[in-house]
Amino acid sequence: MEKTPLRIVLQQLIYKVINPFVKLLIKIGFTPNAVTTTGLLLNIGVAVIFVIGVEEGNRGDLTYVGWAGALVLFAGLFDMLDGQVARLGNMSSKFGALYDSVLDRYSELVMFLGICYYLIGHHYFLSSLFAFIALIGSMMVSYVRARAEGLGIDCKGGLMQRPERVVTIGVSALACGITAHYLGGDYKLFIPGIPFQVFETISVFTIPLTVMAVLTNITAVNRLRESKKELEKQP
Repeated sequence: MEKTPLRIVLQQLIYKVINPFVKLLIKIGFTPNAVTTTGLLLNIGVAVIFVIGVEEGNRGDLTYVGWAGALVLFAGLFDMLDGQVARLGNMSSKFGALYDSVLDRYSELVMFLGICYYLIGHHYFLSSLFAFIALIGSMMVSYVRARAEGLGIDCKGGLMQRPERVVTIGVSALACGITAHYLGGDYKLFIPGIPFQVFETISVFTIPLTVMAVLTNITAVNRLRESKKELEKQP
């Protein structure tokens, strides 16, 4: 008997939790496209928080990172809600699927805009580079899938699909804000013999971003390789 992937099991559990809220949205007249648009607006809010964190905060004030992380997770919820509203409300459409995909890309780009602005504004230049690499990987994961499916190939595998990316960024940013509350935003850990800090508070956010930069691009390349194998099987 074939085992159900853990990702699908978790997804079904989440659906059971959010379905009552989905039914409420349908009852008050929310359409899938309205839910998708709300998700985009919330991600614009994420970018605004990061920008304010540069313009109004200082380098050691990571409160803005924490609040942005919380909003990333809340906005990510709408990624799941729009599909469920479409299914349970019998409002699925081809344009709705296209609209969802396009706005998901805009949402992710706007979110990364805020992240990069924050890191550059507070002189975390190396971390901002990895954030940009993570952005490239994220876009390529989605692009390879879309291009492969356009050629008739199922291409959904990989470690860093959109839900994983949202959770990684949201949880790490939220955890960074919480850590800063207890340790301070300027906390640095030095090890004797090493001329630079091996850890600082912002690392709670930037280390997962760096891992994501690597894994998203690995996922994109692996999808490309798998697509190549499938294409070679075709006459």
